Amino acid sequence: MRLLITGGGTGGHTYPALTTLAALQRRGIPHDVLWVGTANGLEARITAEHGIPFKAITTGKLRRRPNLRELGTNIADLFRIPLGVCQAIGHAARYLPDVVLSTGGYVAVPIGVAAKIIRRPLVMHEQTTVVGLANRILARLATRIALSHESSIEHLPASVRDRVVITGNPVRPELLHGNKAAAYDFFGLTFEVPVVYVTGGATGSLQINTLISELLPRLLPHAQVVHQCGPAWIDQMRAIELPPELAERYHPLPYVGKELPDLLAAADVVVSRSGAGTVSELTAVGKPAVLIPLIPTGGDEQRRNAAYLAEHGAARALLEPKPTADMLLAELMPLLSDPGLRATMAEAARKLGRVDAADALCEVLLETARAIGK
Repeated sequence: MRLLITGGGTGGHTYPALTTLAALQRRGIPHDVLWVGTANGLEARITAEHGIPFKAITTGKLRRRPNLRELGTNIADLFRIPLGVCQAIGHAARYLPDVVLSTGGYVAVPIGVAAKIIRRPLVMHEQTTVVGLANRILARLATRIALSHESSIEHLPASVRDRVVITGNPVRPELLHGNKAAAYDFFGLTFEVPVVYVTGGATGSLQINTLISELLPRLLPHAQVVHQCGPAWIDQMRAIELPPELAERYHPLPYVGKELPDLLAAADVVVSRSGAGTVSELTAVGKPAVLIPLIPTGGDEQRRNAAYLAEHGAARALLEPKPTADMLLAELMPLLSDPGLRATMAEAARKLGRVDAADALCEVLLETARAIGK
């Protein structure tokens, strides 16, 4: 099977495609792959690290409510988009894939158009509860539309809903097999109080780091905290003055890498953003969470994701644009003091998770490729 992958810009678009490709490789299905993205997107680095053939195209993003500075960028991008479509058609026509997988981002639109022009089937995958603008465009061109959430169907035109399949959002399989004891040894944790894992993403979050720094003196008597604060914040977070008996319960670090599966296994509660990838991972491993969505995002995606989990009892959510440390503590304390509540929330999260999402998306790709070959 010849597979052309497009999608990227951020980890939310890049990693689902990478995880699906890994699932395809685990099945031992003979395949050839080409990834088309942007030269400065995350996908360029990830494909290089994994030895995946990669071609770059030019593309642009149309900002629906541009400010004065962005207006000029919008005009420039109007000229980049046709160039990107021409480049995409060239790459797709030379490669002639059996099927195209698009995982979103503006780079996916030119490839989707190219797939339609050269009559190759397109499988479009949406990670978020709200279908983004790029994927609303691609939905009209797609052969199959793979969604992570059933609630996303209402955001699609009625004319394409018969092409929908619910696969879930692929998560890295290693996250499902963490070793709790290894995390306790690595981070120097104890069994005296629950473990809270705080993360604002790989680069950290000013908002979350500020909330945690204000909260620590009141939080640490009840919990130990492993805090991924980001490389730019590590010195500042390490410099926080805490009583000696509490200081040993706080573990700030710039980045969590290969230790993440073990840390998730050890965490009793997670404090994090609510991007599509984060939400998929938390539900796949079944972790109680307090979600602090990034506001604003396109389509208010993160706040909708957080509200969706909260409505199903799988998380607590701070949906206000400017939550306070008192608000965060009020959401955390019931979870820290009640193991039964944590267990109930963990079970609710697992019910929303799809640990088989990558395999389900693989199956859609194979079925679509077979259908075109008949």
